[in-house]
Amino acid sequence: MLRNSHFARPRLACEIAPDRVIAARAADSRQVLELCSTAELGPGCVVPDLTENNVRQRDALVGALGRALEQAGGGRSRDVIAILPDAAVRVVLLDFETLPEKPEEAEGVVRFRLRKSLPFDIDKATVSYHAHKTEGGVRVTTAVALKNVIEDYEAVFLEAGCSPGVVVPSMIAALGGAPGEKGTLVIKVDAHSTSIAILAKQQLLLFRTLENGRGSAISGEQLAEDVYPSVVFFQDTYSTHIEEVYLAGISDVAGARPALAAQTGAELKELVSASQLGLGGGSIPKWRMAGVVGALLS
Repeated sequence: MLRNSHFARPRLACEIAPDRVIAARAADSRQVLELCSTAELGPGCVVPDLTENNVRQRDALVGALGRALEQAGGGRSRDVIAILPDAAVRVVLLDFETLPEKPEEAEGVVRFRLRKSLPFDIDKATVSYHAHKTEGGVRVTTAVALKNVIEDYEAVFLEAGCSPGVVVPSMIAALGGAPGEKGTLVIKVDAHSTSIAILAKQQLLLFRTLENGRGSAISGEQLAEDVYPSVVFFQDTYSTHIEEVYLAGISDVAGARPALAAQTGAELKELVSASQLGLGGGSIPKWRMAGVVGALLS
């Protein structure tokens, strides 16, 4: 959503997480992954941040990307969906009465609205947005990040031998795997952050990324505590309830289920299913795969 070429969506995707890279290739049917691979990153190799340099150990990251992409079948195609850490990108929902029809004029209006809500100069940022009509006007989902941050990530993909024609934050990619027709809460955890999204009628109604110092070891009670303010805000604002909850990024889904069920009244499900990984999943746990699965199979 930060960059999006006009070519067909690649069959290869690779996510850069704070602690690893994960690459996957979709089968021709787009129903299952046929190849997956991962390569671990050392501490401090990638430090997701909105304003600071994210890529701290460039050679190590390029090497990990190259290995993971090659093992996932990247040698057959240079085009890749590049999935970035959520903490490197700010996703903002904006409401307008109207929006100019010309894209350059619409982007100018969006940038103006974003100017006072960001910790950096909007003139130095890359902005991508998707607009759809609502009963009261136009809802715009924006993804914004500093140009130099995006360019650094793009550069390591290019050095690893691939062309990142599509660049998207992890949670936005993962939402491709969420049904989202009923009131749907999606939670995605990584080593540095917890991202929360709520959808209804296929529309994104709430999006937040929170700092998470506990990483994937966060407990169900802690996760429920972090999510609670967003759930209350959603229910008060839209006068509707959460009916489905999907989780990715932690292994102890069973441990998280009681606390989140008590808070929302909805059954907790895993965002990624074993059937989506097929035989290509290998030894990579499915709870780590939400970004590449959502990007490739949605």
